[in-house]
Amino acid sequence: MASVDTAQFTALYEQQHRWLRSWLYRQLSCSHRAADLMQDTFMRLLVSQEAFEIRQPRPFLAKVARSVLCNHYRRARLEKAYLDALQAQDPGVLPDLATQLIVFETLVRLDEALCELDVAVKKAFLWSQLDGLGHGEIAERLGISIATVKRHIIKAGARCMLVAGPLQ
Repeated sequence: MASVDTAQFTALYEQQHRWLRSWLYRQLSCSHRAADLMQDTFMRLLVSQEAFEIRQPRPFLAKVARSVLCNHYRRARLEKAYLDALQAQDPGVLPDLATQLIVFETLVRLDEALCELDVAVKKAFLWSQLDGLGHGEIAERLGISIATVKRHIIKAGARCMLVAGPLQ
């Protein structure tokens, strides 16, 4: 696997970071968030471990930034849902802030892991784990065999265990 050429990366950053920050600002209407996501976009390129040749830097950066932006919005929706769930709890049973942060970061990693799976695998797993559906009902909904449903659930569960680690 080739690594990112440092000189090429530096030149790309120096030539395009203002444009990308402006592009992101038009998407977000927040200069601070645009600056953060601009840095996240360049960091994604830097740690990608893939060599890239750029003929048209702005469309290339916009494509990467759209992916970063989608992740940002998905994380924001997840954070809102998590905070709403915490608000619904009795304050006496809420975990401390450090534990809340650990739980939220684990949820983010699980969400990312599930998003990498095929749609049928993800649906089978979520219907099984969150909705309590049986294998037969999931098989019927997805139009697949019960054996395939079981394989899907095992695959998704293993992926979740890999990113979240064992429960303590």
